[in-house]
Amino acid sequence: MGPYDPPQVIRTTLFATMPGKYAKSGPQAGTVTRYYARFALGVDFYLEGPCFDRAGHLFFADTPHGRIYRMSSKGEIDLFAEYDGEPNGMKIHEDGRIFIADYHHGVMVLDPKTAKVTPFLDFKPFESFKGLNDLVFGRDGDLYFTDQGQTGLHDATGRVYRYSAGGRLEILVQTLPGPNGLVLSPDEKTLYVGSRSNTIWWQPLRDTHPPFRAGIFATMPGFGTPDGMAIDVDGNVVCVQTNMGVVWVFNKIGLPIYRIETCASDKLTNIAYGGPENKTLFILDGHGKILTAQMPVAGLQMYSHT
Repeated sequence: MGPYDPPQVIRTTLFATMPGKYAKSGPQAGTVTRYYARFALGVDFYLEGPCFDRAGHLFFADTPHGRIYRMSSKGEIDLFAEYDGEPNGMKIHEDGRIFIADYHHGVMVLDPKTAKVTPFLDFKPFESFKGLNDLVFGRDGDLYFTDQGQTGLHDATGRVYRYSAGGRLEILVQTLPGPNGLVLSPDEKTLYVGSRSNTIWWQPLRDTHPPFRAGIFATMPGFGTPDGMAIDVDGNVVCVQTNMGVVWVFNKIGLPIYRIETCASDKLTNIAYGGPENKTLFILDGHGKILTAQMPVAGLQMYSHT
């Protein structure tokens, strides 16, 4: 395949559907907050934040209803936790705790032993967060997360933070239109962040220099914007384009090499690698379905599995 050949198509299959007993129609929780007015969704589910624990369970959030679900390797889904918040992106710490990017409350932590959700980082110096969206751990335990709020091309003040394992909070980017999903390169020298500008930004990470020289890694066509992201062992960046029913795979120089197409609705939200050899990509359809795609390259091992 040449560098500018059309991306190869990968098909998806339906793996699981949310049980009807959990359907909960109604307006989005916190339609009006002290931060922003939020649009009502009026949906039974809006699934986000997939992440696997070491036992092979897939955890994911139902954002508007403040619920966390757990799915077995056979596709059996049960309600694991429920709290007053808007959980979005989730990642698991090496000690098993589940970290949540919550739009209302900042970074929260779910204890897998008690199913209780408690605050971890609910403030920053001088001003509150705009509304967190997603997060990812580095191998050293540093936590990277996006603060999206209602930012976009009209208000390019979205931020990306790093909270070190030692407890230091640092802004890496503060001029990003609608930052969303984010991943680290395999060598952790580059941070990739999806933006409402239909681009993926890249940010070099250096030990001896402050964050600098952010640029555009890849661009997506169409109405949908980047959402959840993942990365494989070869350094290919995988990114959902919501509202388009597509997941893109970009190689290390930002060219699309695969296009994963939905077998359900166009409202794909987020992704996680799992399954045998970590080559199955689990894809959330926000409206209550879990899809899978068999990938040619294994996903990069997450901090939870180190």
